[in-house]
Amino acid sequence: MHTQIYVNIAIKDMARSQAFWRELGYEFNPHFTNEHGACLVLGKNLYAMLLTEPFFSSFTAKPIADAKASTEVLICLNCSSREEVDSLVAKAVAAGGTAPRAPQDHGFMYAHGFEDLDGHIWELAYMNTSAAANPERDA
Repeated sequence: MHTQIYVNIAIKDMARSQAFWRELGYEFNPHFTNEHGACLVLGKNLYAMLLTEPFFSSFTAKPIADAKASTEVLICLNCSSREEVDSLVAKAVAAGGTAPRAPQDHGFMYAHGFEDLDGHIWELAYMNTSAAANPERDA
């Protein structure tokens, strides 16, 4: 099995992107960060590599998707509470991102999300494991 994940996403402006994520309370691994790429630490063994478009292009012959015009991926992060979900969305909006839809409450799962400065969609979910384990929830 795999021990780490690095999700690579194309960005337009390194300084703006790093400032955005720092506003949300995240840090970057300085050993894997320079003017072309930044290693965003999402959690233990969870990383997003923010790659400037020219650098990102060096890894693929395909055109880079414009995340503001189309969805190339939905990145979902688990949160420890509903409050953490709402807090991160509020911080993202305050830092220049957008919240394109209202929160969704499915009883066992509370979800909301935001689009970052480049239009990448970051879903945030709180899973209530006791409600998910209840077979009567869908009755």
